[in-house]
Amino acid sequence: MPELPEVEVTRRSFAADIAAAQILAVRLGKPLRWPLGCPPQDLVGQTVQQVRRRGKYLLLDLSAGLLLLHLGMSGSLRFARSFPAPGAHDHFDLTTSQGMLRLHDPRRFGAVVAVDGEGDPRAQKLLGGLGMEPLDPASFTWERFAAGLQASRAPIKAVLLAGKLVVGVGNIYASEVLFASRIHPVTPACAIGPVKARRLFAAIGQVIAQAVEQGGTTLRDFSNAQGMAGHFQHAVQVYGRAGQPCHHCGQPIHLLRQGQRSTFYCPRCQKS
Repeated sequence: MPELPEVEVTRRSFAADIAAAQILAVRLGKPLRWPLGCPPQDLVGQTVQQVRRRGKYLLLDLSAGLLLLHLGMSGSLRFARSFPAPGAHDHFDLTTSQGMLRLHDPRRFGAVVAVDGEGDPRAQKLLGGLGMEPLDPASFTWERFAAGLQASRAPIKAVLLAGKLVVGVGNIYASEVLFASRIHPVTPACAIGPVKARRLFAAIGQVIAQAVEQGGTTLRDFSNAQGMAGHFQHAVQVYGRAGQPCHHCGQPIHLLRQGQRSTFYCPRCQKS
């Protein structure tokens, strides 16, 4: 599943190219997770002003309204001057004066939703409960983070994945930031001491930023809107390395299941 770094990498790879473009046509394929919310023709003639991101949602600010895009479990975006005829898994084309934006989504868990703005009830339902942005220092503050940890008895891995405290720390990145912080993944959030909590706070920002800088993580088929794969998978310390030696202490990396998700950790470096 594309996580925050992959979504941010995707945004950066086409945002400048589509800015100020006029929408010329909209094509819908098979139904996605949620309906578009307006007749496609209503988008024609509008201008794409900028592309922002909130959590794992891409926000295309239009001259009248807002377009929310989510990549779901398997979606990807491409932006180019032209494309061949849409295939079976190409479910949305936004043709503009500067090129076409195409959503390819084999599992159709992605979405494209047109709303009046971020205050629209439909937008609030999707965005209103999202936590702090780890790449935004104005949003991601130590005070809010520490208070959020103290307020939860849930395992810290589950707290990170929930996205209500901080967004974007998906399964890969949760394993990585917990290793960097030397925190066992089943530790209750409220039981993390101040030193490790500070480490965790710093690691979240550092790991997410590093993943973005390296183009995201390509385990299967992720690539940005220009078709370029990511490289963070080559920098992982524990994720996907069960049975292999820890780069720090040499102990074999362990795998455990938490809420049907795979968690990788070093039993020596991350003692419970």
